[in-house]
Amino acid sequence: MIKEFKEFVMRGNVVDMAVGIIIGAAFGTIVKSLVADVIMPPIGLLLGNVDFNNIFSVLKVGETAGPYATLADAQAAGAVTVNWGVFIMTIISFLIVAFAIFMLIRSLNRMKREEEEAPAEPTTKECPFCLNEIPIKATRCGFCTSELSAAGA
Repeated sequence: MIKEFKEFVMRGNVVDMAVGIIIGAAFGTIVKSLVADVIMPPIGLLLGNVDFNNIFSVLKVGETAGPYATLADAQAAGAVTVNWGVFIMTIISFLIVAFAIFMLIRSLNRMKREEEEAPAEPTTKECPFCLNEIPIKATRCGFCTSELSAAGA
């Protein structure tokens, strides 16, 4: 059973998938940081010093009554919150990752189409008299010696 499992794990597809998942997770972490640390602060600044990490709605007050200045204060008090700002940042992260994947797949499809070359032009034709294959530029059949230009071939 261990030998079969080892064969399964060492298949190319499984190893490729594992590498893809690891790279994808790392890419997701980078995009999350990009959104939280690079994209959202200037947007928040443009919107009047809004901190998207602290945009939330309190559904149920915690042990200490609100209002809560930050999401961390609300969570420390045990309040039940809907975290709108974090959700917005997660949507932006998803859109960036989805766009990157779209661009990757688009590039792969383009390369695949380029590999599928158009069929090469024929180099032979069929003699209309003896039906043997002859060079396309031939004016006389090498098998039956018929003149091809007269036959319209």
